Amino acid sequence: MATIEIPTVEKAQAMFGDMNDRIKTAFEKSTKMGEEIVDLAKGNAEAVVASAKIAAKGGETLGQEVAEYSKKSFENAMAVLKSLTQVRSPTEYFQLHSDFAKTSLESAVAEATKVSESMLKLAGEVVQPLSSRYAVAAEKIKTVTL
Repeated sequence: MATIEIPTVEKAQAMFGDMNDRIKTAFEKSTKMGEEIVDLAKGNAEAVVASAKIAAKGGETLGQEVAEYSKKSFENAMAVLKSLTQVRSPTEYFQLHSDFAKTSLESAVAEATKVSESMLKLAGEVVQPLSSRYAVAAEKIKTVTL
């Protein structure tokens, strides 16, 4: 017949003490993890704000460049229009018109290339703070899962 052993007071105290230590350790670990999550979230928010500032400044710069180009193009078009009103022959008219069309196309292609390059550069600059935060988050996840 099996006997049931009744724990002694010392064994019960040891068991509850051990359980208390484990709970305390688990609480400390979860508190530390919570602090790390808050720090990570704060860093992520700061990265988003930094990216937004870079995007806003870049957008402003691109807008100014496009406005300057548009103004210059308009001024050139008005100068050519004035020249066209003073032509003396159809040959002169077509020559002026052809030269204007050629320079306008070349200028538009050059400006489009410049804007495209600026936008690609800006995109890289905007993504950089977020990319850095991704690396930090990946490292944190790696250390937590190991």
